[in-house]
Amino acid sequence: MDFPMFHLDWLNNRMLIAGIATLHVIINHGLAVGFIPLVTWLEQKGLKRSGANQITDLEWDEKVYKMMKVAFIITTTIGAMTGVGIWFSASLISPSSIGSLIRVFYWAWFTEWIVFVTEVVLIMIYFLTWKNSNKSLRAKIRHIRFGWFLSLASWITMTIIVAILGFMMDPGNWNSNPNLINGFTNPLYIPQLAFRTPMAMLMAGVFGLLLATIFTKYGTQIRKDAVKSISKWIILWAPFTLFGAVWYYKAIPEGMTANMSTAVGTIDFAQYYGLLKYFIIGGVSLSVVTAVIGLFKAKVIRPYMVVLPVVFAFAFLGFFERVREFVRKPYVIGQYMYSNLLLEEDMVVYQQDGILKHATYTSVNEVTDDNKLEAGKNIFMLACSRCHTGQGVNSVVDVFERMTGTKDTLNVAIMAAYMPNMHTGRNYMPPFPGNEAEAEALAIYIRHLQDSGESIEGVQTEGVMINSDYTVKAVINKQNKTNDNEDDK
Repeated sequence: MDFPMFHLDWLNNRMLIAGIATLHVIINHGLAVGFIPLVTWLEQKGLKRSGANQITDLEWDEKVYKMMKVAFIITTTIGAMTGVGIWFSASLISPSSIGSLIRVFYWAWFTEWIVFVTEVVLIMIYFLTWKNSNKSLRAKIRHIRFGWFLSLASWITMTIIVAILGFMMDPGNWNSNPNLINGFTNPLYIPQLAFRTPMAMLMAGVFGLLLATIFTKYGTQIRKDAVKSISKWIILWAPFTLFGAVWYYKAIPEGMTANMSTAVGTIDFAQYYGLLKYFIIGGVSLSVVTAVIGLFKAKVIRPYMVVLPVVFAFAFLGFFERVREFVRKPYVIGQYMYSNLLLEEDMVVYQQDGILKHATYTSVNEVTDDNKLEAGKNIFMLACSRCHTGQGVNSVVDVFERMTGTKDTLNVAIMAAYMPNMHTGRNYMPPFPGNEAEAEALAIYIRHLQDSGESIEGVQTEGVMINSDYTVKAVINKQNKTNDNEDDK
């Protein structure tokens, strides 16, 4: 409404954010929040393994350093780029929601930024001073402390972001009493944190086990010791992961778990949501089985045996993020802003006056007999384009063809009659934010998309069109009329 609509018709707008965010979360959890404390713990074990005239076990320390090198390279390249990418993509695709979240969590995000900068400084110090820290026991102990401080900073950044993610799903009593504390302490905050923390540790464990088998030679004592140590780490965190998953699952509002019809890709949401439980149990179980073998039969563990647990754990987290995004529909911010970026409290006005009248960026401000096709396109961009495309992923044409069960020409009257009631039939869809004339115009445009097969262009291609009622000239004239009326009084 208040921003020009960027649109990717071939990919789907939400998929852009989801792809970047999912990759970032996998790296953040598996290679930062969970991996840094694992590496620090292993480095600390090197001190205990050292001989009488050694500061640390240099061979062990070298292997742990190589593990850290992998994490350092990935987190400071792909991790950093995807972190920035989330902000860029969210600002393009969902500016209203990100703006609302910044207003609510301004000081929380400010704090997170300070901690994040600290984390960046610490990871640079921790990795780049590793070799020099082996010159004296005092330097090594100080280096290990940096590792634990870095671990804490990584976890704190996650604790703040998790509060925002929980808020987007269920704001709790924030809607009735909006303030930072109520937003931060939303009902899903602690359960989600209780799941993500051990999950990060578990992911780090299976990935660390893979690296340990890659960087050590088969049959050597150092491989056996490394495999046993990391296996203990996995076994330690596995039950906490399952407990956190169950707690989090039970804390999700019933209305979200009831969204069994939402489609994710080509499989019904119900199937995906059911599979989520099996992914959790299967992923944790596979990791634990591998760890138990590693603990009691460390010699038999080889890299290829750990690949599947790593893929399973990382894929699960990506799958989890995908499902989490979809369950909160029809909202992008629970009970506050719908997924099409329209506020819940404004919906009555849109349905009465029409959405075009109140839109800032539109080429028409009302539906007429001469502009129904153009009006329909504007309505689609305002009300539908955040989740749907014309011809790409989650195409609105495909949706109506599946509903009617035919590829035949779509009936405009049937589509127009369905739109005002679609939220009742599919509660993951927001209510239609327009009047009857706009519903008809949108139906005509969808029919046009089916007939023509054309793709929909966003403002990045077509340019920005401003509602004639909101141009500078129109606003000045309106203000002048208001001043004249006040003078007459």
